[in-house]
Amino acid sequence: MVPTTSASASAVGAPDVLAVDLAEPFQYEFFRNGLVIATLAGALCGLIGVFVVLRNMSYIGHGLSHAIFGGAALAAVLELNYFIGAGLWGLASGLMIGRVARRRIIGADAAIGVITTASFAMGLALQARYGQASRSIDAVLFGNVLGVFPGDIAAVAGVGIVSAIAVVLLYRKLLFTTFDPEVAAVSGVRVPAMEATLMFLLSATILVTVRVIGVLLISALLVLPAVSSRLFTNSFGRMLWLSPVLGALFGGVGMYASWYADVPSGAVIILCGTAAFIVAYVSVGVRRRARVAGLDHHSGPALTTG
Repeated sequence: MVPTTSASASAVGAPDVLAVDLAEPFQYEFFRNGLVIATLAGALCGLIGVFVVLRNMSYIGHGLSHAIFGGAALAAVLELNYFIGAGLWGLASGLMIGRVARRRIIGADAAIGVITTASFAMGLALQARYGQASRSIDAVLFGNVLGVFPGDIAAVAGVGIVSAIAVVLLYRKLLFTTFDPEVAAVSGVRVPAMEATLMFLLSATILVTVRVIGVLLISALLVLPAVSSRLFTNSFGRMLWLSPVLGALFGGVGMYASWYADVPSGAVIILCGTAAFIVAYVSVGVRRRARVAGLDHHSGPALTTG
């Protein structure tokens, strides 16, 4: 049967319609801004997340995000700038955690739990009490990547540049203190200064990205790119570039997919990262079983410093 003219036109026009549908989100400035900041936030969290994972700092990152939420809520109620209010509160919380932990009366994990949980509870109380500030507080709690401003993009990019420069300039010292802080101290490395530098970078990263992904999910974006890259490589140096690349992919792909899924962007970004981790984990498991069966003679070395 010879197709009709209308059917032929539909067949010819189908690719054009598909292309228009795929390009539709890019017509809107708020989506383009969201895509840029989601990609930058993923890359930044991927870079800092390498140290978070290798130093077992995941709980600290989780705690700092909750502490910053309390400061953000207070800033919203007092109509202060978000970065000033949340930043100062997060810094004060970090100092209190360090002071309590150094006294050894209670452990560092307990100090983090008490201080950050209290801060988070304060944020929830302020959210319930002051309805006029609830929208700003919700954006920090759940993330609002489509409501970002150019200033937010500049903040994430600025912290990303500073973090990258710090990692490059302090690479050997950070490497040494990450794997063997005691030997690093004996060798003349100022371990407390390196730890303070990492805490500052971690706090700044959470501060500028929490409004993109949300307090409840930010710790996952810090961890997923790093643990996924660890499955692909045994080199610390390669992790430092692979993890940001994966984080950027998680952010960009998740942001784009959320447009069509009609689901909050933060949740889709984390789901994309989780799916990638599962694929990597399964593939590594298959390779290990093949190695045990004698099908793969390459041994898996431990993490190296190269």
